[in-house]
Amino acid sequence: MKFGIIKERKNPPDRRVVFSPDELARLKQLHQDISVKVESSDIRVFTDAQYKNMGIEVTNDLSGCDVLFGVKEVPVDYLIPNKSYFFFSHTLKKQPHNRKLLQAILEKNIDLYDHETIVNGQDHRLIGFGKYAGFVGAYNSIRAFGIKFELFKLPKAETLSGKEALIAHLKRVVLPPLKFVVTGTGKVGNGVKEVLDAIKIKEVSVENYLSKNYTQPVYTQIDVLDYNKRKDGEVLDFNDFFKNPQEYVSNFERFTRVSDIYITAHFHANGAPSILTREMLQSKDCKLKVVADISCDVDGSIACTLRSSTISEPLYGYLPIENKEVDVFHPAAIVVMAVDNLPCELPKDASEGFGEMFMENVIPAFFNGDKDGILQRAKMTEKGKLTQRFSYLQDYVDGK
Repeated sequence: MKFGIIKERKNPPDRRVVFSPDELARLKQLHQDISVKVESSDIRVFTDAQYKNMGIEVTNDLSGCDVLFGVKEVPVDYLIPNKSYFFFSHTLKKQPHNRKLLQAILEKNIDLYDHETIVNGQDHRLIGFGKYAGFVGAYNSIRAFGIKFELFKLPKAETLSGKEALIAHLKRVVLPPLKFVVTGTGKVGNGVKEVLDAIKIKEVSVENYLSKNYTQPVYTQIDVLDYNKRKDGEVLDFNDFFKNPQEYVSNFERFTRVSDIYITAHFHANGAPSILTREMLQSKDCKLKVVADISCDVDGSIACTLRSSTISEPLYGYLPIENKEVDVFHPAAIVVMAVDNLPCELPKDASEGFGEMFMENVIPAFFNGDKDGILQRAKMTEKGKLTQRFSYLQDYVDGK
């Protein structure tokens, strides 16, 4: 079997990679009958020389490889026909801007495995960069507060070497007694939690968070039933929420009344109610000063996320009364951080962590006959057609 690591060609440039030099060396050691090539790249966080030093061939031609691994979408002109590809295609939600990409994949008879579709038998994702988005999102939320109120200056995360450097800079900052609310308890939420815990921000219960004042910064991490309630007032369980999201409405306003910083780390399913609404933001008792929207669904569950922001310009102001973007320093503005590719700011840490997950959860399937169905479930296209699991995308492919 011949594996290839492709060069990232999407703009803005992404320095991440699926496998670090160390992981590829380990892969070759474990499976000596495979060959691995890395496409030469001048932007990747690991240099060509670092791969060569580990005995990995670096080349400009991957046409002889069977399976190609990348991170972001591959430009249509660079897709090699009749190969298997792994990358984030961003087509699962029928994103209009990537329709041509999926059409080209089918036309070129490519077997596509989207990183997002790599799940276990319970449909839980096995790999991703979510934790690293959480790290940077937490850091950026505090950086945004410092900028808005001219209290302290933190360097951009992308200029630092990794998570430990983020934490070291945050520890030097003296914070007022802020209240942070974090929605979501998955990989992204746990990344946020890891940073807040590391800088000794105290975690408190929902009840205490809502009812007590503190002389130190505190946070609470909440799940869907903490910020949604059934319209009929019945109190049921998580399963009911996921089965009947239309029966629920957000009651997140109880948090907006006491919170300074809101960090979104949730997954927002289709049909679920909006979490932070325009009405909540316009309310006289809304205390929010910063919204760090890691989820970054524009026109989605967070009303102040008017657009994605960028690593180079991560912040913008939101004026609730007019529902429009304004300068961050406008006295009535809430600061919004809505960067949609946060893990790119920690390319080394994110790449190393991603490769470890891939080695543990996916690579064995190539050598054990896919006994757990990992590859079978993840395969989106085969022989020029959508697989049955992803047949719901047919109208999207057809342009309807």
